Amino acid sequence: MASKPRLHYFEGRGRMESIRWLLAAAGVEYEEQLIKTKEDLEKLKKDGVLLFQQVPMVEIDGMKMVQTRAILNYVAAKYNLCGKDLKDNALMDMYIESMMDLGEMIMLHPFKPADDKEERLALITERATTRYFPVFEKVLKDHGQNYLVGNKFSRADVQLLEVILMAEELKPDILSKFSLLKAYKGRISNIPTIKKFLQPGSARKPPTDEKTAAEAIKIFH
Repeated sequence: MASKPRLHYFEGRGRMESIRWLLAAAGVEYEEQLIKTKEDLEKLKKDGVLLFQQVPMVEIDGMKMVQTRAILNYVAAKYNLCGKDLKDNALMDMYIESMMDLGEMIMLHPFKPADDKEERLALITERATTRYFPVFEKVLKDHGQNYLVGNKFSRADVQLLEVILMAEELKPDILSKFSLLKAYKGRISNIPTIKKFLQPGSARKPPTDEKTAAEAIKIFH
């Protein structure tokens, strides 16, 4: 029996959270080897298991994979969460890059100075509601299908739901003008593997608070 993927990261969302989401959506159980101190990270570096001296790192299928996008691409291909053809995969790549741009803004928000957070929140809200969510609302309207690409559940659906929920944590009514995205959120949230991941007590990490941000800064800086 193949061993479970092992995830090396700190006890927080960060760049690993999309990987956790994708594995969970695929119904794959995984283990986490938590990095709790700067010394834990330095040991991984000295052991030579971090190709570019950074995490996330995922042990899977005999590999020690780094670079978030590479890991996500591998997991999606392995568990049939890609598009059905080259065109679908190109659309997915375009959509996912935008999701990751917005997700990065949200992910970094707790690490910003307190006197800058209100302005940053306004910028995140503006970008989400004028640049990103209108595109996905239009995509859903134009093709009239349940999923984002190719009428097939894919990595794009997993990552869009993740970023929608992240945005709602900052501004609960952020989808108020996007009726199709609200319905889409409901559909994707009820896919059994995702519904399980969204339950209390799952491996999904909570929003980053000041304590978690401070711990991450101690480890990585």
